[in-house]
Amino acid sequence: MKLCVYLGSNQGNRPAYRAAAVAVGEACAQRGWTIVYGGSNKGMMGVLAEASLKAGGQVIGVIPAKLKEWGAAKEDLAELHVVSDMHARKAKMAELSDAFLALPGGIGTFEEVLEAAAWNQLGYHRKPLGLYNVEGYFDLLGAQLDKAVTEGFMAPEMRAAVRIEKDLDALFQSLAAAPPPLPQSKWINP
Repeated sequence: MKLCVYLGSNQGNRPAYRAAAVAVGEACAQRGWTIVYGGSNKGMMGVLAEASLKAGGQVIGVIPAKLKEWGAAKEDLAELHVVSDMHARKAKMAELSDAFLALPGGIGTFEEVLEAAAWNQLGYHRKPLGLYNVEGYFDLLGAQLDKAVTEGFMAPEMRAAVRIEKDLDALFQSLAAAPPPLPQSKWINP
């Protein structure tokens, strides 16, 4: 299993966020899962990669050339793909991965999560997506997705495909399972 992990380039204000990145890195190594992530040595990204490497895991990074030039690349990875820009980064990470997992992060993390969900809805991929809800970080996003269903902007099956879970083992089990079928998007076949 190659798991794409989205998470912050900062460490956040709570020690629990850093601990979660360590736990995910170690758990992936223990399961024999390869991590695919943004390739940075900064913030939660660097913590995740280092924890997995120390536990004997495989880590693949994908970083835009500009960020590498700024010294943000983690160079001791199994693979480091240098790409042209953020769009190419997300596409390459998705191409290399079997599933997506998000930890707390900022606007980039939210954008990555929502894009992965949208690509799933449109049929560009059929890969599971989970959000590790550390300290209730994704509670409000979950509530917003629920509102999108209530207001008729999202199918209930699409909402169910975005798993938000506080228990890491349960989240990993759901990511390892085959994703449930989704209804064909009305945008694909109006």
